[in-house]
Amino acid sequence: MIYADNAATTPLDRDAFEAMCPFLLEYYGNASQPYSFSVAGKKALKQARKTIAHRIGALPEEIYFTSGGTESDNWAIKGIMAGSHGSMITSQIEHHAVLHACNAMERLGVRVEYLPADRNCMVQPEALKERITQNTRLVSVMMANNEVGSVQPIAELSRIAHENGALFHTDAVQAVGHMETDVNYLEIDMLSASAHKFNGPKGIGFLYIRKGTAIQPYADGGAQEAGLRAGTENVASIVAMAVALEKNCEHMQENQIRLRKLEQIMEDRLRVENIDFIRNGNRGIPGNISLSIRGAEGEMLLHRLDLKKIYVSTGSACDSKNTEISHVIKAMKVPDEYAEGTIRVSFGAGNTEEDAADIARALAEIMNGMK
Repeated sequence: MIYADNAATTPLDRDAFEAMCPFLLEYYGNASQPYSFSVAGKKALKQARKTIAHRIGALPEEIYFTSGGTESDNWAIKGIMAGSHGSMITSQIEHHAVLHACNAMERLGVRVEYLPADRNCMVQPEALKERITQNTRLVSVMMANNEVGSVQPIAELSRIAHENGALFHTDAVQAVGHMETDVNYLEIDMLSASAHKFNGPKGIGFLYIRKGTAIQPYADGGAQEAGLRAGTENVASIVAMAVALEKNCEHMQENQIRLRKLEQIMEDRLRVENIDFIRNGNRGIPGNISLSIRGAEGEMLLHRLDLKKIYVSTGSACDSKNTEISHVIKAMKVPDEYAEGTIRVSFGAGNTEEDAADIARALAEIMNGMK
C-alpha cells in the first residue's frame, strides 16, 4: 500500500513507542502522588515539558499538556473569550476546531470577524489592519493550513494584534515538527499542537500559553497543569510526544529536502501524463500537496485510489463525511471546474520517490479511464 495522508495523521515513531512502554508497564504510578513510586513519572513529565519548550523557544512552565489540537484550540479561544465583553478575529480558512469554537462564542454573544484568504490561501495583514479595533480581545490565525499547506505571515499578524492591545493565538498543528517555530520571534501568546501530526501518539497535544497571559482554566478538578487543566497526566503519551518532536526537529532540514523532492516528482509525472490540474496554496509545508484536477470529482478519485491501495484525502479528515467542496477551497475561489476534483496528497517519513511516481501514474490511469 501507499499511505499518503500524513496531514491527517502520521504513523507512530518506533523510538517514541519504545519510550512509552516503561510508563505503561513499569512506572505506571499516578505522577501526582507524593510517594517514591511516582518519582519516575514526575521526572519524565518535567523532562518532556523541558524538551517541548526548547523546541518552540518557550519556557517549560509555559507548556500545558492537553488531549490534542482540538482541545488546545478550544481552550485558547474559550479561555480568553468566555465572559469577555470584547470581540475576536479569526480567518475563513481555519480548522473546524477553531471555527466551531468561534461559533460557540458567537452563540454566547461574542462578536467574531472572519478574515478572507487570497487565491494562495494567504491571510493578508492589511485585512487584519482593516478589521481590528481597540475592542478586539483575541486574534486567532493558523500557522499552516491543514488542507493546502500554506504558511501564514504570523509574525506580522501577531504584531498588528499586539499594537491594538489584542492577544494572538495560532493553531500550529500542521506546522510544529515540520517547520521552525519560535514563539518569541513570532511574538505569539498561545500556540496549539498535536503529537499525532509529528509521529507521536494520538490523543495528546499541548497548548503554549505565554507567561502572564490571563486565561480561564479548561477543566476544574485537581491541581495538574498549574491548576488550569485538571486530570491525571497521560505520562506515557507525553513522553512519546516529546521524543517524536525532538526527533522530527533534529532531522527537519533533511526531511524538508526529501519531501520537496517527492512533491516535484509527482507534479512532473502528472504533467508528463497530460493531467490538467492546478496546485493550491503557496507550497508552504513540505509534502502537503492540494491538487485540483479539471473534470474530476474528489470523492471519486479517493475511492478509485483506495481500490489501488493508495490512501489520500479530499481535505480535512475531520470533515471527511462532508463531500461538498471544502470551506478552504471555497475561500480561495478555486474555479468550479477544478474545485470539485480536489484531493490532498501528504507525504511523510515512510514515503519514497517510487510512491510519488506511482500516485501520479494511478491518477493518470483513473482520468484516462474516464475519457
